[in-house]
Amino acid sequence: MKNNQARVQVNRPWLAMMSMMIGAFVGMLSETSLNIALPQLMKAFQINSGAVQWLVTGYMLVIGIILPFSSLLTKWFTSRQLVITGLIDFIIGAVIAALAPNFTLLLIGRMIQGLGTGIILPLMFTVAMLVFPPRKMGAAMGICALVIMLAPAIGPTVTGIILGKLSWNWIFWFFIPFLVIALICALVGLPNVGTITRPKVDILSLLESIIGFSCLVMGVSFAADFGWASPTVIIMLAIGIIVLLFYGHRQLHLQQPIINLHVFKKIDFAQGALCVMLDFAIILSAMYLLPQYLQRGLLLPVAVTGIIMLPGGIINAAVSAFAGRLFDSLGAKRPTVAGFTIAIIGIVMLLFSNNTSPIAYVIAAHIILMIGCPLAMSPAQTHALNALRGPESADGSTILNTMEQIIGAVATALATSFLSLGQGAYQGLNKAAQFTNGVHYGLYFTLALAVVGLIIAFTLKSEHSSNEVN
Repeated sequence: MKNNQARVQVNRPWLAMMSMMIGAFVGMLSETSLNIALPQLMKAFQINSGAVQWLVTGYMLVIGIILPFSSLLTKWFTSRQLVITGLIDFIIGAVIAALAPNFTLLLIGRMIQGLGTGIILPLMFTVAMLVFPPRKMGAAMGICALVIMLAPAIGPTVTGIILGKLSWNWIFWFFIPFLVIALICALVGLPNVGTITRPKVDILSLLESIIGFSCLVMGVSFAADFGWASPTVIIMLAIGIIVLLFYGHRQLHLQQPIINLHVFKKIDFAQGALCVMLDFAIILSAMYLLPQYLQRGLLLPVAVTGIIMLPGGIINAAVSAFAGRLFDSLGAKRPTVAGFTIAIIGIVMLLFSNNTSPIAYVIAAHIILMIGCPLAMSPAQTHALNALRGPESADGSTILNTMEQIIGAVATALATSFLSLGQGAYQGLNKAAQFTNGVHYGLYFTLALAVVGLIIAFTLKSEHSSNEVN
């Protein structure tokens, strides 16, 4: 193949990509945008924090279940069919959620949205690698990465502005015009790319993946309501762990596994992947706790909460944009160690906050946290994927994307559990102080993740192994 030719010739590659970039942007925007609305939703449906967090964990769980099958889906259906289906799914889910008269229907709509995101997100990167020539690949992948970074950063602010003037239903109505534009772009400008081979589907692996991950996340989520000693929680966790062990054993022995777990034999990949997963868990748990602390601890209006979250979100996107380049000059160890260290400082600052803390102090703590997390993320991810070769790179990328969503769902559920535990431990205080102490319990969990991440970061190779990329 000539260096200036794409693997699949498309007349207007950016138009072909537009539907997926808009769809992925809305999908990632949706992942964090609802965090700021959780207190309002608890009041609207008269539910507790254990129930409402399912709007976050359920969404990520569905994405995490779909992602491992992304490679298989592209062998059975054209990219055009998948993107159009994913966008229609998201639109249907958004309409159901916007019109939901009760929490159950809202959750169903939310999980249907997760199905659409889980289909579109991996396709954006897959199609980009097919329709752009190598000389334009860096720019294309950079734009795709910016879509993924920017959307979660501005999600809470967008939601805060919407809720300052309108009801929570308009969060979902807000998504629909963008999705309709994406759907039109797909119908007009997205050709069929990829090759349909229709390989054999291992039904048992599919079932094990769905049952194992679902039970694990549900078990952790139910702990917030029923306690860790509850038979329901214990049974769910036991089923999830046992089924996932069988799933892992099967993937290791299949000739064509759904996920190639053999890549974990590469120590560099395993170390980098652990850092990425822990870092993502830190971001998701903190992004879940902080908007609620601002509203229920500091008693700030929802619109103000969105504005307070904006500086940290912008810093997150800005640091993410250049953090990957640090790997080229410094390798993985130094930026990853620095990132986790800075994140720990931000978390400790939040732990010293209370229900009367100045807003400027909270903004500063959030900014510091949002400097540290992306600073560790990109070098660790590059370190992990650089350890792999050929088809293993796609396997590694799928594993990272899948586990980020599953770990994010579990981390959010655990943060909720610790939040409830912390509130229960301080019954004599006023509600704002009681909730703030509950947030501190959740942040102790976030701090533990950061400390473990820092320890693993110290084990990464110090030198930059640029020769591995070639």
